[in-house]
Amino acid sequence: MSELTSNKRHGGVGRALLWVAVVLTVALLGFVTAVAVRSNPIYSDRDANGVSKYKFIEECRELLEDTDKLTVGAQGQSLPLKALVEQSAPLGKNDELHATLDAEPAQIIRATENVEGGGWTLTAPATIAVHSGSKTRALGQLPMQCAHVKGQETQVQLQLPGQ
Repeated sequence: MSELTSNKRHGGVGRALLWVAVVLTVALLGFVTAVAVRSNPIYSDRDANGVSKYKFIEECRELLEDTDKLTVGAQGQSLPLKALVEQSAPLGKNDELHATLDAEPAQIIRATENVEGGGWTLTAPATIAVHSGSKTRALGQLPMQCAHVKGQETQVQLQLPGQ
């Protein structure tokens, strides 16, 4: 038998190095996880603000999509979006009014700010469009303001430029 195939070698050093590698790998994964959790841009204190940042952004999106209840702030008044759109051109039978947040996720997260006393605010552009079957006609973009004050419901409103 050669020295390499001898039964007298036990490989104790190799086994020890393997265990050291496993322990170092687990420690590194723990460190990376801890760093990633701390630098999470969507992390928030739900107790201090009444709702988490993620939940607030999702509520803003949902409220923006409900165009039947969506309003536009103009000269101190709150006007229904649908009524404003129909003043210029009445909606057809199959026409549906849609409003969507028109910003990248990173921009939305950066634009979401704490309110003193607890809560959130978000100002971002929203695109208004009319969907008719497979056709989409963009009407324009308006700034959307969404706010949540701790203990109250989230409110969303579009603003006319210069108001």
